[in-house]
Amino acid sequence: MDKSNLLSVDDDSTLVGGPKELAHLLSEAPHRRKSTILSDADMYKIMECPVCTKSMYPPIQQCPSGHALCSNCKMKVNNKCPVCKKEIGNIRCLVLEKFAVSLLLPCSNHTLGCQEMLPYYGKEKHESQCIFRPYSCPSPGSECSVTGDLPTLLAHLRVSHRVDIQIGSSFSHCYVKQDPCSVADVSWTLSLFNCYNQYFCLHFEAFCLGTEPVYMAFLRFIGEESEARKYGYCLEVGGNGRKLTWHGIPRSIRTHHRSVRDSHDGLIIQRNLALYFSKGDGKELKLRVSGKIWKEDS
Repeated sequence: MDKSNLLSVDDDSTLVGGPKELAHLLSEAPHRRKSTILSDADMYKIMECPVCTKSMYPPIQQCPSGHALCSNCKMKVNNKCPVCKKEIGNIRCLVLEKFAVSLLLPCSNHTLGCQEMLPYYGKEKHESQCIFRPYSCPSPGSECSVTGDLPTLLAHLRVSHRVDIQIGSSFSHCYVKQDPCSVADVSWTLSLFNCYNQYFCLHFEAFCLGTEPVYMAFLRFIGEESEARKYGYCLEVGGNGRKLTWHGIPRSIRTHHRSVRDSHDGLIIQRNLALYFSKGDGKELKLRVSGKIWKEDS
């Protein structure tokens, strides 16, 4: 049994089966010679709502028989206890609410490296911001649902999305679009770069800005926002003696690519200008986007 987070009530050991038994044992604790020892798994189970199976937070409701559930789930079961079917009423389970205050629980991302031990009521907030929480796949084309740590994500991009990784901080890519006048379906390209022992992904997308088709390129950092701010980048596109340049800071892949696009945080090229750069007959778009990544002075 994992003893990293045990609750002991008295001397010898007895296991607890649920909230009702917990309340009974805690109330008798001063008069008992045996102890109640709870592992992490026991604590999670005790605080688990039998309806939604999520952790319960105040106000925690209970039926006359002592079965507890979320206040949000009370309406879902039409005010009937899901265990004994008795009318729930408006009884608060104060013993569970007080018990929760005493808990210190590991972050659910502990297998990914987080070592934090958290108060029960602060666990949810921490986990929503934990730097060890899994990353979502940054590929914008298929709304991929894969999540994982960085090595998992990089392997997934190479195998599942067939994205090549370019080594070095300078790059030049040519984007070709057969029908530059149509962006009914958003088109996109994703490229990966490895430099400064970090990974970056370059997005190139075609979409409508209002009613006008535009093309946009921007860089995202494969890691946390705090680390992304340590780098800068520039993008350049041109032709026919003209040049358009963008200088910026890469956004973390924690920020969805659509949010970056909608905030216009990147190099935006209007269709007419893109066609002028392309030097074509208007039936095919050929844009060469060059760029460089650098590490900002600390």
